[in-house]
Amino acid sequence: MNVRLRRNDDLNSTAKHTHSEFAGLNPAIGQATEYLLHLQYPEGYWWSELESNPTMEAEFLLLTHFLGIGDDNTWHKLSKQLLAQQRPDGTWGQFYDAPGDLSTSTECYFALKLAGVSPDEPMMKKARDFILSKGGVPETRVFTKIWLSMFGQYEWRGVPVMPPEIMLLPNWFPITIYDFSSWARATIVPLLIVIDRKPVKSIPESAQIDELYPLARSETDYSISRPNKLIGWETFFYTGDQVLRHIERLPWKPTRAQAIKKAEQWILDHQETDGSWGGIQPPWVYSLMALHALGYSVDHPVMQKGIEGFRSFLIEEGDRLRVQACVSPLWDTCLTMIALLDAGVDPEHPALTTAGDWLVDEQILTGGDWQVKAKNVAPGGWAFEFHNSTYPDLDDSSEIVMALNRVKLSSTESKNQAIDRAVQWLLGMQSSNGGWAAFDKNNTKMLVAKIPFSDFGETIDPPSVDVTAHILEMLGQLGYRPDHPAVAKGLDYVLADQEDDGPWFGRWGVNYIYGTGAVLPALKALGLNMDVESVRRAVRWVIGHQNDDGGWGESCMSYVDPEWRGKGPSTASQTAWALLSLLAAGEIDHPATINGVEYLIRTQQPDGSWDEPYFTGTGFPGYGIGQRLDEPVPEGQPGYPDHKMPAGFMINYHMYRNCWPLSALGRFRELSNNDDHWPTLGDREAVASEAGEYSPKRAGNRLQRFLKIW
Repeated sequence: MNVRLRRNDDLNSTAKHTHSEFAGLNPAIGQATEYLLHLQYPEGYWWSELESNPTMEAEFLLLTHFLGIGDDNTWHKLSKQLLAQQRPDGTWGQFYDAPGDLSTSTECYFALKLAGVSPDEPMMKKARDFILSKGGVPETRVFTKIWLSMFGQYEWRGVPVMPPEIMLLPNWFPITIYDFSSWARATIVPLLIVIDRKPVKSIPESAQIDELYPLARSETDYSISRPNKLIGWETFFYTGDQVLRHIERLPWKPTRAQAIKKAEQWILDHQETDGSWGGIQPPWVYSLMALHALGYSVDHPVMQKGIEGFRSFLIEEGDRLRVQACVSPLWDTCLTMIALLDAGVDPEHPALTTAGDWLVDEQILTGGDWQVKAKNVAPGGWAFEFHNSTYPDLDDSSEIVMALNRVKLSSTESKNQAIDRAVQWLLGMQSSNGGWAAFDKNNTKMLVAKIPFSDFGETIDPPSVDVTAHILEMLGQLGYRPDHPAVAKGLDYVLADQEDDGPWFGRWGVNYIYGTGAVLPALKALGLNMDVESVRRAVRWVIGHQNDDGGWGESCMSYVDPEWRGKGPSTASQTAWALLSLLAAGEIDHPATINGVEYLIRTQQPDGSWDEPYFTGTGFPGYGIGQRLDEPVPEGQPGYPDHKMPAGFMINYHMYRNCWPLSALGRFRELSNNDDHWPTLGDREAVASEAGEYSPKRAGNRLQRFLKIW
């Protein structure tokens, strides 16, 4: 991929522009507004597809066989979708334009064989050649090996041991299930049962995948790889795994039945009203499999509810069936509301008031897992999905508050009560380092990422700059200022995490463009001085990474390869994030801003939407800690995060391509009509130089410099 970037000195000129000079600006905003208004559901919400990777279809197909509920029509449509996602080289990957991935390709190949696709088909041959070239089944990730073991295609003895007795450990113990992130926790608990029971579902001989082993299966080494380091957590947990294997062979395990029972009850207690677990696919399928392994029939009410609930995650188009890993109606709704408000839609417009009333009704007023580490904090958040009362989402809650705060609802009292509850909940969920995470408080125990079992992605949920910035922006919009203790701590956390060359890491969006696009609007909302060097450095980084077509783009590979930071084909959503950064920093008239606006206008489709095949959302980059890699793992070492991102989970939110550009265009129009323009970049250099460069390790001093002019 060859993307040329603009040089900083090509963008130093300044020019005065107003929106009237953009003949296409008002029509573009109008068309995008109408497009979004027509997408609204009668109930008041917006909801678009959440696209991830083809293991969703493969694992759903395998689930239906495991439960004995598969049918030819469903398998045919799933197979058509899997084949449509296969690349010309025979591989499947984790995101659009990603390199072929071994584990993903293995799961897809196996699912297709089980569905009856002949291994002699040319594309199956290509897939097989790729899989063998990468070491075959023995080199796949733990999750893939678990799936294969459940169908007799891998040996259970080759799967890391995870004893169910972890369910019995008290909260003060060094590792409990609540030290894992919410999504990992909801996945691990059912897998404790699956790994203990080691079920094997028979499959036809024609579906066997012995051909994906470099050596005969009888000659394959199923042992867990020994870490290269003699001392370290990896070695500690590896040794523990070996000890546990010996314990597993003992005929008497006095606490095993109690642990399994507790895991079973945990699963039953955590099923949502729509039948899901955690509102996401992996815990959902593993919970159904765990209960089935315990003897629950598909006719049991819990199983029926879980199976039926999958219908809302399926998208059927013609002869294809797609499976969403999750649904995002509340996230889509609040972002769309903000975009429409930014575009100038009346806060009393029926679409906005209906959406606002729906959001108020969706607020979660019951407890959840988050209370384990946030005791005495009253509930008040919102979930990401229609139904996920156990795991309200801090990021969603902050954006929902910002949307509600700007609309006029029929009951001002109900709206204000909802906002007050949410703010108090969010303040209570602030972690000790000053930041906010996605679902939990102080979920930062990195050693759980060293367990051999944990090669499937992020296992903890530490605070992130982007979530923290959204909450700070929310607080700023509500009138909070930097002298508030929670705001001051949050700002210290954010400013200390800035990269030396200017941007911020984006945990939940790709990547540095997203992080920076969250931070600068937050600083502006809090009334901070945007002339300081910290902001100027971020602005220079954003401008320096603009593509020649006027847009911005960043590959998912930037999570694992610094060479891709801020680089990639231009996309509508990432261009919008860059523009939101520049607009917040006052760069309304800068040529980079003008060119970015022109890019969005030029690439808008006739119906008012934008096209975006690239993935700009992040589930997790896949290296366990939920944060950027300070020191990349050397190639060949365990945990090496290569461009394929085999344990990553990337997302294409289909709403992003439309709501974020509308926000950017709307804010540009509003600011360009304001005669009180900020000075442009060239005029600010002197001001910035007077303020001085900041040490990246002295957050307190940074904040004091911001406060000097605030």
